[in-house]
Amino acid sequence: MTLELGPDDKRMRLRYAGACRLCEAPLDIGTDAVYERGTRTVRCVQCPNAPEPVELEPESGIAGTSARREYERRKRNREQRIRTAHPKLGGLIVALSDDPQSTRAWAQGALGEELLAQRLTELPDGVRLLHDRRIPGTRANIDHIVIGPSGVWVIDAKRYKGKRPALHVDGGIIRPRTEHLRIGGRDGHKLIDGVHSQLAQVTAALGDSRVPVIGALCFLEADWPLIGGPFTVDGIHVLWPRLLIKRLTEPAPQTIDIDTTHSQLAKAFPAA
Repeated sequence: MTLELGPDDKRMRLRYAGACRLCEAPLDIGTDAVYERGTRTVRCVQCPNAPEPVELEPESGIAGTSARREYERRKRNREQRIRTAHPKLGGLIVALSDDPQSTRAWAQGALGEELLAQRLTELPDGVRLLHDRRIPGTRANIDHIVIGPSGVWVIDAKRYKGKRPALHVDGGIIRPRTEHLRIGGRDGHKLIDGVHSQLAQVTAALGDSRVPVIGALCFLEADWPLIGGPFTVDGIHVLWPRLLIKRLTEPAPQTIDIDTTHSQLAKAFPAA
């Protein structure tokens, strides 16, 4: 499938060999490919792993919208600062330099949300979706809310390519047991805290303790082990897309009104 070129994409013949970001196919020197400046990677012009366009109900929102908007804002402000500081050479400096990692991370985050939204289209009819929802009164957002037979799932999508999420446990005998999330050997527990904060917002908006509200961190393209892998940290599920979809369709002890709950949450958390 051919992805539409984004504002930060450039179609070109490669001067150096590389590999497609999406399918990892080797791309030789001289190959016609797309260079993505936001992530400093290349991809096939027609890639079999390119996500299909996701057609959503208007109230469902569009995955990755706020992250891409923040990326464009930071990119635009940086270019403006460079052009102001260097009136004659600003354009050349912008063309030859890359955005800082703190800016590129927003583009990478948007892509992760878009890829997970595509996977969520595999859910059966009757499951309702909300993407990229704004939390009123804050600058925060919720990547995905899924309302289905197992309850309301609040999902944070993370694209940590090649890095392994792991559960780290301290104490348990003499000292109190504490659980921490580590990603590629580094502390990632702030992600767990972020999902807990989102869960509190969604639970308060529902105002019904009978509706199960479950939190999840879904890692895309991570280095999951062949045996085992998924775990929970302080009650938050840490897993990959295929397993997430399975969990989303498991029945809950308490039947919920999916359509009414979807409408209620769509009003409480507007599209970002």
